[in-house]
Amino acid sequence: MSGLCPMDRLQEEAEPRYDENVERIRRTVYLDHAGTTPYPQSLIEQFSKEMSQSLLGNPHSTSASSQLSTRRIEDTRLRALRFFNASPDDFDLVFVANATAGIKLVADCFRDCERGFWYGYHRDAHTSLIGARENAAEHHCFDDDEQVKRWMHSLSNEGSTPCSGRVGLFGYPAQSNLNGRRLPLSWPGLLRSSRVSMRGRVYSLLDAAALVSTSPLDLGDASQAPDFTVLSFYKIFGFPDLGALIIRKDSSESLGRRRYFGGGTVELVTCTHESWHMRKQNSLHEQLEDGTLPVHSIIALDSAFDVHERLFGSLRHVSSHTSYLASRLHKDLSSLRHTNGSPVCVLHNDPQSSYEAPHSQGPVVALNILSSEAEWVSNAQVEKLAAIRNIQFRTGGLCNPGGVASALQLTPWEMKRNFSAGQRCGNEDDIFGGRPTGVIRLSLGAMSNLEDIKAFVRFVEEFFVDDQLSAGATSAAPSARVSFYVESVTIYPIKSCGGWQIPPHLAWQINSEGLAWDREWCLVHQGSGAALSQKRVPRMALLRPTIDTETGVLQVRYGGQLPSSVPGKITVPLSTASIPLQNTTHDCVKSCSFSRVCGDSISPYIYTSPHIAAFFTAALSTPCTLARFPPGPSSRHSKLHLQRSNAQDRPTTSHPSTERSIPGAFPPTPPPSPNHHPRPILLSNESPILAISRSSLNHLNKLIPHSPAPASVFRANIILAQCGTAAEVPYDEDHWIGLQFRSLPTKPAAERGGDDAENITDLDVLGPCRRCQMVCIDQTTAERSEEPFVTLAKTRRREGEGSKVFFGVHCALQPRVKGLDQAKARKTVRVGDWVEPVRRVHDEG
Repeated sequence: MSGLCPMDRLQEEAEPRYDENVERIRRTVYLDHAGTTPYPQSLIEQFSKEMSQSLLGNPHSTSASSQLSTRRIEDTRLRALRFFNASPDDFDLVFVANATAGIKLVADCFRDCERGFWYGYHRDAHTSLIGARENAAEHHCFDDDEQVKRWMHSLSNEGSTPCSGRVGLFGYPAQSNLNGRRLPLSWPGLLRSSRVSMRGRVYSLLDAAALVSTSPLDLGDASQAPDFTVLSFYKIFGFPDLGALIIRKDSSESLGRRRYFGGGTVELVTCTHESWHMRKQNSLHEQLEDGTLPVHSIIALDSAFDVHERLFGSLRHVSSHTSYLASRLHKDLSSLRHTNGSPVCVLHNDPQSSYEAPHSQGPVVALNILSSEAEWVSNAQVEKLAAIRNIQFRTGGLCNPGGVASALQLTPWEMKRNFSAGQRCGNEDDIFGGRPTGVIRLSLGAMSNLEDIKAFVRFVEEFFVDDQLSAGATSAAPSARVSFYVESVTIYPIKSCGGWQIPPHLAWQINSEGLAWDREWCLVHQGSGAALSQKRVPRMALLRPTIDTETGVLQVRYGGQLPSSVPGKITVPLSTASIPLQNTTHDCVKSCSFSRVCGDSISPYIYTSPHIAAFFTAALSTPCTLARFPPGPSSRHSKLHLQRSNAQDRPTTSHPSTERSIPGAFPPTPPPSPNHHPRPILLSNESPILAISRSSLNHLNKLIPHSPAPASVFRANIILAQCGTAAEVPYDEDHWIGLQFRSLPTKPAAERGGDDAENITDLDVLGPCRRCQMVCIDQTTAERSEEPFVTLAKTRRREGEGSKVFFGVHCALQPRVKGLDQAKARKTVRVGDWVEPVRRVHDEG
């Protein structure tokens, strides 16, 4: 060791000793330790052994098993205090569900003060800290550290009346959960030394959840410690799901005003003729731990202390290890550049912190990614690609509204505008007004290693660094001479389940909502009511629906193994006559007041037959049943981003036929389509009809290094193949605004009836189809792979769209002309139909 330079020595010391149990659970590059750290297998084994050898009763009884539970709880409570160097003479620890529950408990106690309380919180606070303001009579948000310091100074001024004369509570995080910046731990001591606080009028609440996940918290000096400290143990150990509120005993009087009492917190209660109760007085935790404690979780915590110490030594060792890795990650990402010299990553570290100074910065890196043209890359798109490479991290606002607003320079009116425009927690639309609404957070933990860092940097280099000059062709030059025919027509009766190819001889009806019976049914979770999808339940691909028009039924078979007690298929009538028109119960179907499909709230009809629910539940190992959303006054319409992108005023000049070669190809965004008004849809994701080009698929498959992607993975309704023997023109669809289908008569003129006349069907092209990793699910086996999404991401990402991936086009039936005879207005599509694309006027020339 003596021969190593300081940085080499730091790196060697920073690598903890992993045992086999830790390594066995490392199946992914996990970079979300700030959310929760993975638990070691040895922890679960030790806890299981403990449970199998002990009988633990309810601690509120006096039996031997109950007394054992009480003893183990108190031993673990003491051990938890000592873990933070907190003397039991100065502190008490209350077990809670998590840090949020601890914050709520403190806020509830202060709410019951005679005049309420004043609440101040820091801009970097987690949403759970901010939420305490709703219990306060008055509240204030401090924009930065300087405001906090000035406020603390004002508390010592003679004659001042801070907090409006009320009891005050100041809450702040020890570490920002957004960018890892560490705030001063000296504030509680400074606050306590002020004139007002010395009279017991202002208290401190420290959210230590993010800090203690990788760094020690020393409460050895009670005079400088926070009055109340909250944390979540699962962020340190991964298991159990348990939190703590650590209370400075000298500050306990402020919690004694709480009105509510629960089981186990009172000595005696009267409720007939007189309302009276007496709280327990022996300890703080007895007064605040309502009901029976989670005994088994507390026992698991004791095991967690053992395993953590055995694997990692101490939090001080973890801090050294993670600090080195974070510094390396930040440095490597900072150095990434596109060919034109522009940075790839915008890093959101605070000016007051440094990755070389662990006291000011935790092992968290927050960033956004820019293309070589300085366009923001969608965080959702980055996360989709990372899933393909088995890399996990967190994106979005991270429950830190003040931090994300500061990092991205978002004002309150902009945030409210984004919400009105469709921004929601967890949705894919994350760029509004030209700016992202959230960040990418990479957080490290005890189990992180150098290979995790290198893997993420390689991932960014592979997909987002434009390091080559233009070459090849990914977007066809506009051509007015290319015609197509319908190769196949497929409907997906049950959303996200298998498709049914329309027999070639059938002319299939097209309605304003899409192809007849396409995505009219879905599977809904019996608990939440949310529609299921292949993204989370890949085995849905093995559910194979067919339409029997002769008998008028939808028949569903499962391509896997079912229990012998479950029938091999189910059938439901196509007719809507069995569906009640009112919210009443029927033999097979009942109206459901609420369900969620792709973020939309709908009111479907739920099939109540037990054998239908049993069939789908057995097939998917998920409690679910069938639901229907038949055509009618639709509550759903084509997605807003199609309307928005089509309505934007973009240049309409021809695009050069160039492509950025792998990695990092950014084909140009096509000019807008005039078809931007909303269209009704049933249960499809974004539009009534999805079409793809066989020529484009063939071109894509030439770029995939191994097995080609079958057309089925794109789940298109219509596959269009190029007419003639001329060279294929891939991505001609980038220039379409419409499609005209012509079905030629199948009988001689003398035998032809009115139904066999030439049928002309016009579709509007609404815009390109955004793709996700669902295209990597084999529709025959339900197995996942990396392709074709990886190659699409390198060749079909588009500037101005958050670098989202596109393949195929969304279509809708052109609105019918009012007054036209409905029989003549019936529109169909059939295999073999001749198709003429309608291109933009400037492209035709």
